[in-house]
Amino acid sequence: MDMEKVVSLCRRRGFLFQSSEIYGGLNGFWDYGPLGVELKRNVKEAWWRDMVATHDDLGTLPGAPSPYDMVGIDCTIIMHPQVWKVSGHYDLFIDEMVDCRTEGCKGRFRVDHLAGSECPLKPSKPAGGSDKCSLTEPREFNLMFKTTLGALGGEEDTAYLRPETAQGIFVNFKNVVDSSRVRVPFGVAQQGKSFRNEITPRNFTFRSREFEQMEIEFFCHPDTSRQWYEFWRDRRMQWYKDLGLAGDRLRLRDHDPDELSHYSTGTADIEYAFPFLSEGEYGELEGIAHRGDFDLRSHMEGKLDPKTCPLTVEQGDDGKPRHRGSGRDLTYRDDLTNERFTPHVIEPSAGADRATLAFLCEAYTEDEAPDEKGKMQTRTLMRFHPRIAPIKAAVFPLVKKDGMPEVAQDLYKALKKKFPAVYDAGGAVGRRYRRQDEIGTPYCITIDGQTLQDQTVTIRDRDSLEQVRVKLDDTVAEVERRITAL
Repeated sequence: MDMEKVVSLCRRRGFLFQSSEIYGGLNGFWDYGPLGVELKRNVKEAWWRDMVATHDDLGTLPGAPSPYDMVGIDCTIIMHPQVWKVSGHYDLFIDEMVDCRTEGCKGRFRVDHLAGSECPLKPSKPAGGSDKCSLTEPREFNLMFKTTLGALGGEEDTAYLRPETAQGIFVNFKNVVDSSRVRVPFGVAQQGKSFRNEITPRNFTFRSREFEQMEIEFFCHPDTSRQWYEFWRDRRMQWYKDLGLAGDRLRLRDHDPDELSHYSTGTADIEYAFPFLSEGEYGELEGIAHRGDFDLRSHMEGKLDPKTCPLTVEQGDDGKPRHRGSGRDLTYRDDLTNERFTPHVIEPSAGADRATLAFLCEAYTEDEAPDEKGKMQTRTLMRFHPRIAPIKAAVFPLVKKDGMPEVAQDLYKALKKKFPAVYDAGGAVGRRYRRQDEIGTPYCITIDGQTLQDQTVTIRDRDSLEQVRVKLDDTVAEVERRITAL
Protein backbone atom coordinates (compact mmCIF):
# COMPACT_ATOMS: atom_id res chain seq x y z
CA MET A 1 0.00 0.00 0.00
CA ASP A 2 1.31 3.42 -0.99
CA MET A 3 0.49 6.12 1.58
CA GLU A 4 0.99 8.86 -1.02
CA LYS A 5 -1.84 7.34 -3.08
CA VAL A 6 -4.13 7.28 -0.04
CA VAL A 7 -3.37 10.93 0.76
CA SER A 8 -3.89 11.93 -2.88
CA LEU A 9 -7.26 10.18 -3.02
CA CYS A 10 -8.33 11.76 0.27
CA ARG A 11 -7.72 15.23 -1.10
CA ARG A 12 -9.03 14.56 -4.62
CA ARG A 13 -12.29 12.98 -3.47
CA GLY A 14 -12.97 15.25 -0.51
CA PHE A 15 -12.10 13.13 2.50
CA LEU A 16 -9.46 15.37 4.08
CA PHE A 17 -7.93 18.79 3.48
CA GLN A 18 -5.06 20.65 5.11
CA SER A 19 -6.46 23.22 7.54
CA SER A 20 -6.24 26.84 6.28
CA GLU A 21 -4.74 25.57 3.04
CA ILE A 22 -5.23 28.82 1.11
CA TYR A 23 -2.96 30.52 3.66
CA GLY A 24 -0.27 27.89 3.45
CA GLY A 25 -1.80 25.47 5.93
CA LEU A 26 -1.39 25.00 9.67
CA ASN A 27 0.75 22.08 10.77
CA GLY A 28 -1.04 19.50 12.91
CA PHE A 29 -4.59 20.52 11.96
CA TRP A 30 -6.86 18.88 9.35
CA ASP A 31 -10.32 19.56 7.93
CA TYR A 32 -12.72 16.79 6.94
CA GLY A 33 -14.35 17.29 3.55
CA PRO A 34 -17.85 16.21 2.43
CA LEU A 35 -16.98 12.51 2.29
CA GLY A 36 -14.56 12.58 5.22
CA VAL A 37 -17.09 14.06 7.60
CA GLU A 38 -19.56 11.31 6.69
CA LEU A 39 -16.94 8.60 7.16
CA LYS A 40 -15.78 9.89 10.54
CA ARG A 41 -19.37 10.44 11.70
CA ASN A 42 -20.19 6.85 10.73
CA VAL A 43 -17.20 5.57 12.71
CA LYS A 44 -18.29 7.54 15.77
CA GLU A 45 -21.92 6.46 15.40
CA ALA A 46 -20.92 2.81 15.01
CA TRP A 47 -18.87 3.11 18.22
CA TRP A 48 -21.69 4.82 20.13
CA ARG A 49 -24.33 2.42 18.88
CA ASP A 50 -22.28 -0.69 19.59
CA MET A 51 -20.89 0.42 22.97
CA VAL A 52 -23.77 2.51 24.39
CA ALA A 53 -27.06 2.86 22.50
CA THR A 54 -27.83 -0.81 21.85
CA HIS A 55 -26.34 -2.07 25.08
CA ASP A 56 -28.72 -4.45 26.85
CA ASP A 57 -28.21 -4.27 30.60
CA LEU A 58 -30.79 -7.03 31.15
CA GLY A 59 -28.51 -9.67 29.71
CA THR A 60 -24.84 -10.49 29.66
CA LEU A 61 -22.62 -10.11 26.62
CA PRO A 62 -20.30 -13.04 25.88
CA GLY A 63 -17.32 -12.83 28.18
CA ALA A 64 -18.81 -10.21 30.52
CA PRO A 65 -18.51 -11.16 34.21
CA SER A 66 -22.05 -9.84 34.87
CA PRO A 67 -24.75 -7.55 33.46
CA TYR A 68 -23.78 -3.87 33.44
CA ASP A 69 -25.11 -0.40 32.60
CA MET A 70 -23.85 2.06 29.98
CA VAL A 71 -24.60 5.80 29.86
CA GLY A 72 -23.18 8.81 28.03
CA ILE A 73 -21.94 12.26 28.97
CA ASP A 74 -20.68 15.36 27.17
CA CYS A 75 -18.26 17.53 29.17
CA THR A 76 -16.76 20.94 28.45
CA ILE A 77 -13.44 21.42 26.67
CA ILE A 78 -12.30 23.96 29.28
CA MET A 79 -12.45 22.76 32.89
CA HIS A 80 -11.33 24.12 36.26
CA PRO A 81 -7.49 24.39 36.20
CA GLN A 82 -7.30 22.40 39.42
CA VAL A 83 -8.53 19.33 37.51
CA TRP A 84 -5.27 19.22 35.59
CA LYS A 85 -3.12 19.82 38.65
CA VAL A 86 -4.76 16.99 40.58
CA SER A 87 -4.74 14.62 37.59
CA GLY A 88 -0.99 15.12 37.11
CA HIS A 89 -1.22 16.71 33.67
CA TYR A 90 0.01 20.08 34.91
CA ASP A 91 3.27 18.57 36.18
CA LEU A 92 3.73 15.41 34.14
CA PHE A 93 2.09 15.89 30.73
CA ILE A 94 5.36 16.72 29.05
CA ASP A 95 7.63 15.63 26.21
CA GLU A 96 11.34 16.31 25.98
CA MET A 97 12.41 18.23 22.91
CA VAL A 98 15.67 19.27 21.26
CA ASP A 99 16.59 21.71 18.49
CA CYS A 100 19.11 21.15 15.72
CA ARG A 101 21.53 24.10 15.55
CA THR A 102 23.04 23.11 12.20
CA GLU A 103 22.63 25.68 9.42
CA GLY A 104 20.16 24.48 6.82
CA CYS A 105 18.14 22.47 9.36
CA LYS A 106 17.06 24.30 12.52
CA GLY A 107 14.56 21.50 13.12
CA ARG A 108 12.79 20.76 16.40
CA PHE A 109 12.23 17.16 17.50
CA ARG A 110 10.87 15.00 20.28
CA VAL A 111 13.67 13.13 21.99
CA ASP A 112 11.83 9.82 21.78
CA HIS A 113 11.61 10.24 17.98
CA LEU A 114 15.38 10.46 17.59
CA ALA A 115 17.70 7.59 16.74
CA GLY A 116 20.50 8.17 19.22
CA SER A 117 21.90 11.70 19.05
CA GLU A 118 21.53 12.14 15.30
CA CYS A 119 19.27 14.69 13.63
CA PRO A 120 16.62 12.75 11.64
CA LEU A 121 16.86 15.25 8.77
CA LYS A 122 20.65 14.72 8.49
CA PRO A 123 21.42 18.09 6.91
CA SER A 124 24.27 18.30 4.48
CA LYS A 125 27.61 19.64 5.69
CA PRO A 126 27.48 23.45 5.82
CA ALA A 127 30.27 25.36 4.09
CA GLY A 128 33.30 25.38 6.32
CA GLY A 129 31.43 23.60 9.09
CA SER A 130 31.36 20.20 10.77
CA ASP A 131 29.88 17.09 9.13
CA LYS A 132 27.95 16.26 12.31
CA CYS A 133 24.63 17.76 13.44
CA SER A 134 24.47 19.81 16.62
CA LEU A 135 21.52 19.16 18.96
CA THR A 136 20.65 21.18 22.04
CA GLU A 137 20.26 19.57 25.45
CA PRO A 138 16.78 18.08 25.99
CA ARG A 139 14.28 20.33 27.74
CA GLU A 140 10.76 19.72 28.99
CA PHE A 141 7.72 20.96 27.08
CA ASN A 142 4.18 20.84 28.47
CA LEU A 143 1.72 19.69 25.82
CA MET A 144 -1.37 21.48 27.12
CA PHE A 145 -2.75 24.50 25.25
CA LYS A 146 -3.13 27.54 27.49
CA THR A 147 -6.01 29.98 27.24
CA THR A 148 -7.37 32.84 29.34
CA LEU A 149 -10.75 33.14 31.05
CA GLY A 150 -12.40 36.54 31.39
CA ALA A 151 -11.34 40.00 30.39
CA LEU A 152 -8.49 40.72 32.83
CA GLY A 153 -6.11 38.09 31.50
CA GLY A 154 -3.97 37.72 34.59
CA GLU A 155 -2.00 34.64 35.60
CA GLU A 156 -4.84 33.62 37.90
CA ASP A 157 -7.14 33.53 34.83
CA THR A 158 -5.10 30.86 33.04
CA ALA A 159 -7.02 27.80 31.89
CA TYR A 160 -6.29 24.93 29.53
CA LEU A 161 -7.90 23.16 26.62
CA ARG A 162 -8.40 19.58 27.72
CA PRO A 163 -5.70 17.14 26.57
CA GLU A 164 -8.09 14.20 27.09
CA THR A 165 -11.79 13.61 27.67
CA ALA A 166 -11.39 11.18 30.58
CA GLN A 167 -11.13 13.71 33.42
CA GLY A 168 -14.56 15.12 32.66
CA ILE A 169 -16.02 11.67 33.34
CA PHE A 170 -14.12 11.23 36.61
CA VAL A 171 -15.16 14.57 38.07
CA ASN A 172 -18.78 13.80 37.17
CA PHE A 173 -18.74 10.29 38.68
CA LYS A 174 -20.88 11.26 41.67
CA ASN A 175 -23.26 13.31 39.50
CA VAL A 176 -23.91 10.31 37.25
CA VAL A 177 -24.45 7.95 40.18
CA ASP A 178 -26.76 10.36 42.01
CA SER A 179 -28.82 11.38 38.97
CA SER A 180 -29.13 7.99 37.27
CA ARG A 181 -30.19 4.58 38.40
CA VAL A 182 -26.88 3.01 37.42
CA ARG A 183 -25.19 0.60 39.76
CA VAL A 184 -21.61 -0.65 39.71
CA PRO A 185 -20.56 -2.10 37.34
CA PHE A 186 -21.34 0.60 34.79
CA GLY A 187 -19.61 2.55 32.05
CA VAL A 188 -19.71 6.23 31.11
CA ALA A 189 -18.94 7.00 27.47
CA GLN A 190 -17.90 10.26 25.87
CA GLN A 191 -16.85 11.48 22.45
CA GLY A 192 -15.22 14.85 21.97
CA LYS A 193 -12.33 17.04 20.91
CA SER A 194 -9.01 17.10 22.75
CA PHE A 195 -5.95 19.27 22.17
CA ARG A 196 -2.25 18.58 22.56
CA ASN A 197 0.47 20.98 21.50
CA GLU A 198 2.54 18.28 19.80
CA ILE A 199 6.16 19.22 19.16
CA THR A 200 6.27 17.40 15.83
CA PRO A 201 2.82 16.58 14.43
CA ARG A 202 3.27 14.17 11.53
CA ASN A 203 2.03 11.23 9.47
CA PHE A 204 -1.12 12.83 8.08
CA THR A 205 -3.87 12.76 10.75
CA PHE A 206 -2.12 10.17 12.93
CA ARG A 207 -0.46 12.74 15.20
CA SER A 208 -2.40 16.01 15.26
CA ARG A 209 -2.75 18.91 17.64
CA GLU A 210 -6.56 18.82 17.53
CA PHE A 211 -8.21 15.41 17.52
CA GLU A 212 -11.31 13.57 18.65
CA GLN A 213 -11.52 10.79 21.21
CA MET A 214 -14.02 8.01 21.91
CA GLU A 215 -13.56 6.99 25.54
CA ILE A 216 -15.24 4.79 28.12
CA GLU A 217 -14.53 4.88 31.83
CA PHE A 218 -15.90 1.63 33.23
CA PHE A 219 -16.39 1.54 37.00
CA CYS A 220 -16.34 -1.85 38.68
CA HIS A 221 -15.70 -3.62 41.99
CA PRO A 222 -11.98 -4.13 42.75
CA ASP A 223 -12.48 -7.90 43.08
CA THR A 224 -13.73 -8.23 39.48
CA SER A 225 -11.64 -5.51 37.82
CA ARG A 226 -9.18 -7.91 36.21
CA GLN A 227 -12.03 -9.82 34.55
CA TRP A 228 -13.56 -6.58 33.29
CA TYR A 229 -10.19 -5.48 31.92
CA GLU A 230 -9.91 -8.68 29.89
CA PHE A 231 -13.52 -8.34 28.72
CA TRP A 232 -13.06 -4.79 27.40
CA ARG A 233 -9.66 -5.59 25.88
CA ASP A 234 -11.13 -8.44 23.84
CA ARG A 235 -14.39 -6.67 22.99
CA ARG A 236 -12.70 -3.58 21.64
CA MET A 237 -10.36 -5.67 19.50
CA GLN A 238 -13.33 -7.53 18.02
CA TRP A 239 -15.06 -4.24 17.16
CA TYR A 240 -12.30 -3.26 14.74
CA LYS A 241 -12.34 -6.70 13.18
CA ASP A 242 -16.10 -6.58 12.68
CA LEU A 243 -15.77 -3.30 10.77
CA GLY A 244 -13.09 -4.53 8.39
CA LEU A 245 -9.69 -4.37 10.09
CA ALA A 246 -9.50 -8.13 10.16
CA GLY A 247 -6.14 -8.71 8.46
CA ASP A 248 -2.63 -9.17 9.80
CA ARG A 249 -2.12 -5.39 9.89
CA LEU A 250 -4.11 -5.31 13.15
CA ARG A 251 -2.77 -6.63 16.43
CA LEU A 252 -3.44 -6.56 20.18
CA ARG A 253 -0.30 -5.97 22.26
CA ASP A 254 -0.11 -6.26 26.04
CA HIS A 255 2.29 -3.78 27.64
CA ASP A 256 5.44 -5.08 29.22
CA PRO A 257 5.70 -4.44 33.00
CA ASP A 258 8.23 -1.62 32.49
CA GLU A 259 5.77 0.19 30.17
CA LEU A 260 2.95 0.31 32.70
CA SER A 261 2.01 3.46 34.58
CA HIS A 262 2.74 3.19 38.30
CA TYR A 263 -1.00 2.87 39.07
CA SER A 264 -1.84 0.39 36.29
CA THR A 265 -1.99 -3.37 36.67
CA GLY A 266 -2.54 -3.98 32.99
CA THR A 267 -2.65 -2.10 29.69
CA ALA A 268 -3.06 -3.32 26.13
CA ASP A 269 -2.83 -1.40 22.87
CA ILE A 270 -4.79 -2.14 19.73
CA GLU A 271 -2.31 -1.31 16.96
CA TYR A 272 -2.39 -1.04 13.18
CA ALA A 273 0.45 -1.28 10.70
CA PHE A 274 -0.08 2.07 8.95
CA PRO A 275 1.62 2.32 5.55
CA PHE A 276 3.69 5.34 6.60
CA LEU A 277 5.48 3.21 9.20
CA SER A 278 8.52 1.03 8.57
CA GLU A 279 8.16 -2.70 7.97
CA GLY A 280 7.20 -4.43 11.21
CA GLU A 281 6.13 -1.23 13.00
CA TYR A 282 2.64 -0.56 14.34
CA GLY A 283 0.84 2.59 15.46
CA GLU A 284 -1.60 2.79 18.37
CA LEU A 285 -5.32 2.93 17.59
CA GLU A 286 -6.64 2.46 21.09
CA GLY A 287 -5.41 1.79 24.60
CA ILE A 288 -7.30 -0.32 27.13
CA ALA A 289 -5.98 0.41 30.62
CA HIS A 290 -6.68 -0.99 34.06
CA ARG A 291 -6.34 2.24 36.07
CA GLY A 292 -7.27 0.87 39.50
CA ASP A 293 -8.80 3.50 41.81
CA PHE A 294 -6.12 6.08 41.03
CA ASP A 295 -8.32 8.66 39.26
CA LEU A 296 -11.18 8.82 41.73
CA ARG A 297 -8.77 8.90 44.66
CA SER A 298 -6.80 11.70 43.01
CA HIS A 299 -9.87 13.90 42.74
CA MET A 300 -10.89 13.07 46.30
CA GLU A 301 -7.61 13.34 48.15
CA GLY A 302 -4.74 15.05 46.43
CA LYS A 303 -2.44 15.34 43.48
CA LEU A 304 0.29 13.26 41.92
CA ASP A 305 3.72 14.23 43.22
CA PRO A 306 5.99 14.36 40.13
CA LYS A 307 9.03 13.34 42.18
CA THR A 308 7.80 10.47 44.30
CA CYS A 309 4.62 9.48 42.38
CA PRO A 310 2.43 8.45 45.33
CA LEU A 311 -0.81 10.28 45.89
CA THR A 312 -0.03 13.13 48.28
CA VAL A 313 -1.55 16.21 49.83
CA GLU A 314 1.00 19.00 49.62
CA GLN A 315 1.39 21.35 52.59
CA GLY A 316 1.87 25.07 52.22
CA ASP A 317 4.01 27.32 54.45
CA ASP A 318 0.94 27.99 56.56
CA GLY A 319 0.45 24.27 57.17
CA LYS A 320 -2.72 24.17 55.10
CA PRO A 321 -3.08 21.77 52.15
CA ARG A 322 -2.59 23.10 48.66
CA HIS A 323 -3.05 21.63 45.18
CA ARG A 324 -5.24 19.00 46.80
CA GLY A 325 -8.24 17.16 45.47
CA SER A 326 -11.82 18.32 45.67
CA GLY A 327 -12.37 16.84 49.12
CA ARG A 328 -15.64 15.34 47.80
CA ASP A 329 -16.53 11.76 48.63
CA LEU A 330 -16.20 9.82 45.37
CA THR A 331 -16.60 6.39 46.92
CA TYR A 332 -19.54 4.16 46.06
CA ARG A 333 -21.98 2.41 48.38
CA ASP A 334 -23.68 -0.74 47.15
CA ASP A 335 -27.31 -0.35 48.21
CA LEU A 336 -27.80 -4.12 48.29
CA THR A 337 -24.78 -5.15 50.37
CA ASN A 338 -24.14 -1.79 52.06
CA GLU A 339 -20.46 -2.19 51.11
CA ARG A 340 -18.59 1.07 50.46
CA PHE A 341 -15.55 1.12 48.19
CA THR A 342 -13.69 3.19 45.63
CA PRO A 343 -14.43 1.62 42.25
CA HIS A 344 -11.67 0.48 39.97
CA VAL A 345 -11.66 1.88 36.44
CA ILE A 346 -11.12 0.18 33.08
CA GLU A 347 -10.48 2.71 30.31
CA PRO A 348 -10.89 1.83 26.62
CA SER A 349 -9.64 5.03 24.96
CA ALA A 350 -9.85 5.23 21.16
CA GLY A 351 -8.96 7.96 18.69
CA ALA A 352 -11.75 8.74 16.25
CA ASP A 353 -9.30 10.28 13.78
CA ARG A 354 -6.83 7.41 14.01
CA ALA A 355 -9.63 4.88 13.57
CA THR A 356 -10.90 6.79 10.53
CA LEU A 357 -7.37 6.88 9.10
CA ALA A 358 -6.95 3.13 9.65
CA PHE A 359 -10.24 2.41 7.88
CA LEU A 360 -9.13 4.64 4.98
CA CYS A 361 -5.80 2.83 4.67
CA GLU A 362 -7.34 -0.64 4.97
CA ALA A 363 -10.05 0.19 2.41
CA TYR A 364 -7.68 1.43 -0.31
CA THR A 365 -7.47 -1.24 -3.02
CA GLU A 366 -6.36 -1.53 -6.63
CA ASP A 367 -7.61 -4.44 -8.75
CA GLU A 368 -8.62 -5.38 -12.27
CA ALA A 369 -12.21 -5.04 -13.46
CA PRO A 370 -13.90 -5.03 -16.90
CA ASP A 371 -15.09 -1.74 -18.35
CA GLU A 372 -18.39 -1.36 -20.23
CA LYS A 373 -16.81 -2.98 -23.30
CA GLY A 374 -15.50 -5.94 -21.32
CA LYS A 375 -11.87 -4.82 -21.42
CA MET A 376 -9.94 -5.35 -18.16
CA GLN A 377 -8.69 -2.17 -16.58
CA THR A 378 -7.11 -1.22 -13.26
CA ARG A 379 -9.61 0.34 -10.89
CA THR A 380 -9.15 2.06 -7.54
CA LEU A 381 -11.75 1.29 -4.91
CA MET A 382 -12.31 1.87 -1.23
CA ARG A 383 -13.55 -1.33 0.41
CA PHE A 384 -15.31 0.31 3.35
CA HIS A 385 -17.60 -1.82 5.46
CA PRO A 386 -21.13 -0.72 4.42
CA ARG A 387 -21.86 0.53 7.95
CA ILE A 388 -19.13 3.17 7.73
CA ALA A 389 -19.14 3.89 3.97
CA PRO A 390 -19.84 7.63 3.45
CA ILE A 391 -22.36 6.95 0.67
CA LYS A 392 -24.44 3.77 0.84
CA ALA A 393 -25.94 3.74 -2.65
CA ALA A 394 -25.75 5.53 -6.00
CA VAL A 395 -28.60 5.67 -8.51
CA PHE A 396 -27.93 5.87 -12.26
CA PRO A 397 -30.37 6.33 -15.15
CA LEU A 398 -28.75 4.46 -18.04
CA VAL A 399 -29.59 7.33 -20.39
CA LYS A 400 -31.12 10.77 -19.94
CA LYS A 401 -34.35 10.02 -21.79
CA ASP A 402 -37.33 7.67 -22.11
CA GLY A 403 -38.46 8.40 -18.55
CA MET A 404 -35.40 6.80 -16.94
CA PRO A 405 -34.23 9.97 -15.12
CA GLU A 406 -37.64 10.45 -13.53
CA VAL A 407 -37.75 6.85 -12.20
CA ALA A 408 -34.15 7.14 -10.99
CA GLN A 409 -34.84 10.42 -9.18
CA ASP A 410 -37.87 8.97 -7.39
CA LEU A 411 -35.79 5.99 -6.23
CA TYR A 412 -32.97 8.30 -5.14
CA LYS A 413 -35.38 10.36 -3.01
CA ALA A 414 -36.71 7.19 -1.37
CA LEU A 415 -33.19 5.95 -0.58
CA LYS A 416 -32.13 9.36 0.72
CA LYS A 417 -34.75 9.17 3.49
CA LYS A 418 -32.99 6.08 4.87
CA PHE A 419 -29.27 6.76 4.39
CA PRO A 420 -26.79 8.86 2.35
CA ALA A 421 -27.23 8.29 -1.38
CA VAL A 422 -26.29 10.08 -4.61
CA TYR A 423 -27.89 10.55 -8.02
CA ASP A 424 -25.45 10.50 -10.94
CA ALA A 425 -26.45 10.87 -14.57
CA GLY A 426 -23.17 12.20 -15.97
CA GLY A 427 -21.05 10.24 -18.46
CA ALA A 428 -20.91 6.59 -19.45
CA VAL A 429 -22.23 4.19 -16.84
CA GLY A 430 -18.79 2.54 -16.56
CA ARG A 431 -17.23 5.84 -15.55
CA ARG A 432 -19.96 6.38 -13.02
CA TYR A 433 -19.18 2.98 -11.53
CA ARG A 434 -15.52 3.96 -11.26
CA ARG A 435 -16.36 7.21 -9.49
CA GLN A 436 -18.43 5.41 -6.90
CA ASP A 437 -15.84 2.64 -6.46
CA GLU A 438 -13.22 5.26 -5.66
CA ILE A 439 -15.28 6.81 -2.86
CA GLY A 440 -16.35 3.42 -1.46
CA THR A 441 -20.05 3.30 -2.34
CA PRO A 442 -21.03 -0.35 -1.77
CA TYR A 443 -24.07 -0.49 -4.10
CA CYS A 444 -24.87 1.10 -7.46
CA ILE A 445 -28.40 0.87 -8.84
CA THR A 446 -29.08 1.30 -12.56
CA ILE A 447 -32.40 2.21 -14.13
CA ASP A 448 -32.47 0.89 -17.72
CA GLY A 449 -34.88 -0.04 -20.48
CA GLN A 450 -35.93 -3.23 -18.72
CA THR A 451 -36.98 -1.16 -15.70
CA LEU A 452 -39.64 0.51 -17.80
CA GLN A 453 -40.91 -2.88 -18.96
CA ASP A 454 -40.99 -5.01 -15.78
CA GLN A 455 -40.29 -2.56 -12.93
CA THR A 456 -36.95 -4.14 -11.95
CA VAL A 457 -33.55 -2.52 -11.43
CA THR A 458 -29.93 -3.72 -11.40
CA ILE A 459 -28.00 -3.64 -8.10
CA ARG A 460 -24.24 -3.91 -8.54
CA ASP A 461 -21.97 -4.91 -5.65
CA ARG A 462 -18.78 -2.83 -5.34
CA ASP A 463 -16.47 -5.64 -4.21
CA SER A 464 -17.72 -8.74 -6.06
CA LEU A 465 -19.01 -6.83 -9.12
CA GLU A 466 -22.05 -9.12 -8.98
CA GLN A 467 -25.16 -7.65 -10.60
CA VAL A 468 -28.66 -8.83 -9.69
CA ARG A 469 -32.10 -7.60 -10.63
CA VAL A 470 -34.65 -6.81 -7.94
CA LYS A 471 -38.10 -5.27 -8.03
CA LEU A 472 -38.11 -1.49 -8.05
CA ASP A 473 -40.48 -1.36 -5.08
CA ASP A 474 -38.19 -3.66 -3.07
CA THR A 475 -34.94 -1.78 -3.78
CA VAL A 476 -34.82 0.39 -0.66
CA ALA A 477 -35.52 -2.57 1.61
CA GLU A 478 -32.96 -4.72 -0.21
CA VAL A 479 -30.16 -2.15 0.14
CA GLU A 480 -31.05 -1.59 3.79
CA ARG A 481 -31.00 -5.36 4.38
CA ARG A 482 -27.56 -5.69 2.81
CA ILE A 483 -26.12 -2.85 4.89
CA THR A 484 -27.48 -4.07 8.23
CA ALA A 485 -26.80 -7.75 7.57
CA LEU A 486 -23.00 -7.28 7.57
